[in-house]
Amino acid sequence: MTRLAQNKLLYRSLTLFFIFLVTLTMSAQWAAPQQEEGGVPAYNAGPPAKGTKLPALLTKADLWGADAQNPYQTHAYELAAKIPTVLHQQPCYCYCDRMGHNSLHSCFENTHGAQCSTCLKELYYSYQQHQKGKTATQIRAGIIKGEWKQIDLIQAETMN
Repeated sequence: MTRLAQNKLLYRSLTLFFIFLVTLTMSAQWAAPQQEEGGVPAYNAGPPAKGTKLPALLTKADLWGADAQNPYQTHAYELAAKIPTVLHQQPCYCYCDRMGHNSLHSCFENTHGAQCSTCLKELYYSYQQHQKGKTATQIRAGIIKGEWKQIDLIQAETMN
């Protein structure tokens, strides 16, 4: 084998190894579960300070078009109005904190909550657990464990 052929072989081998290494590095980030990858999203550890008013939540009447296609979308906003302080203390696993949200409450201050199944399921889970007497801290622990994923939105629309 000539020296030129050896150099070409070495170059190709190193190039293939580099491509393999880059591919492995880039694909590893997708292999991790979302909760581990992003950690626990933003939330408030306690209720707002006394005298602090939370931002207004949208009402059922504020929703139309794609934001009100299904009864569970508008019903979620009715329930959100009943537990704003609880929502203020919950993370949102759609990771909307990356766009400025600071808790699950933020999702229902605009139409984001109506379009996001994660937000909707977490809202219904929070309401359901609150009705069972759970504290905001206990509800947050359940959300972090992923218990909200078991919510069926079609069935949830009947919650009162």
